[in-house]
Amino acid sequence: MSSPLSGKTLFITGASRGIGKAIALKAAQDGANIIIAAKTTEPHPKLEGTIYTAAKEIEASGGQAMPAVVDVRFEESISQAVQAGVERFGGIDILVNNASAISLTPTLMTDMKRYDLMHQVNTRGTFLCSKLCLPYLLKAEKPHILNISPPLNMEARWFAPHVAYTMAKYGMSMCVLGMASEFGKKGVAVNALWPRTAIATAAVSNVLGGESAMKRCRTPEIMADAAHWILQQHTNELNGEFLIDDEVLKRAGVEDLSSYAVVPGTPDEQLLPDFFV
Repeated sequence: MSSPLSGKTLFITGASRGIGKAIALKAAQDGANIIIAAKTTEPHPKLEGTIYTAAKEIEASGGQAMPAVVDVRFEESISQAVQAGVERFGGIDILVNNASAISLTPTLMTDMKRYDLMHQVNTRGTFLCSKLCLPYLLKAEKPHILNISPPLNMEARWFAPHVAYTMAKYGMSMCVLGMASEFGKKGVAVNALWPRTAIATAAVSNVLGGESAMKRCRTPEIMADAAHWILQQHTNELNGEFLIDDEVLKRAGVEDLSSYAVVPGTPDEQLLPDFFV
């Protein structure tokens, strides 16, 4: 019996590290093909991994990998990666919009360069990657778009501390709301996935408090396992949903989530909650 994502081709933005790479590695265990759409080609002092080191890990896990130098702010960059991936693997079955930029600054401390970056990467990048992949997704069997973005909770407490970032992330979620309705009837499922707790990634280490915060996180594998379940579902049965990682795993029959804690055995109430939930 073949594995659920065997032979499927996934285009994953920001897949050189963190949640994107974890999703790629999980799919690779099934024998999936991964287009690693990210811009890190040289090691960064604060960010582990490149598209090439990720490719080696993916292939060691049982998948096929195609590293593609992609900056989601630029249409030509994405288009070239999409075309190269289609030429190599024959199509695209799944798009994971994971690439994101973050700056948790209040209005008066948000410079417009950072504002523009967040909106170009998060909202515009998600829309553009979806637009360029959809012609191939529409030809695929059980195609999915999965955005790593939050539920649309229109509460002031999620906007006031960092309105620029919230707008940019909610833009990704608005793509889900619109595209799920626009393309669901054509067989493409479009959903969002977001973590209940903070996830141990470079963003937490560099933005949210370093080592002490990391110890109160869950690992990226919880998002990877939740994404893996979502991407197996029939597109007419799971579409337009704003899903939370631990709720997805409970739907998948996983009761004990303790192994996902960075410090195994950490009680749930001591974990750092994520934004927007």
